[in-house]
Amino acid sequence: MMVAVRVSPIPLEVLVKRVSLFAVAALALTSLAANAADSSKINGWISDAMCGAKHAGTGAECVKKCIAGGEKPVFVDQGKNVWTIDNPEAVANFYGAPVVITATTDDTAKSVHIDAIQAAK
Repeated sequence: MMVAVRVSPIPLEVLVKRVSLFAVAALALTSLAANAADSSKINGWISDAMCGAKHAGTGAECVKKCIAGGEKPVFVDQGKNVWTIDNPEAVANFYGAPVVITATTDDTAKSVHIDAIQAAK
């Protein structure tokens, strides 16, 4: 003997709300995952905009003097690429020092936003 089960259809209005909610949640999670992927650890040193990569991780006194004279601090990676720093206050204790930063990079603007910084070992 077969029993028929009657399934009531979901009203279209409720279905649209559920699908929309799911889509918004999926986009939000995708956005979070993409932002997390942009942040990475990079080795290098803090220099000043005038000297850039010339110091190669040395010359802390020169860097401090240039920054005191109005130059902006920059980050120089191990490949000697010079990056502007979006939040220069984050590096105030590391002028001229070799560092490891956790940062979000903007390759187009050649800039970094430093999330964390520590002295290189």
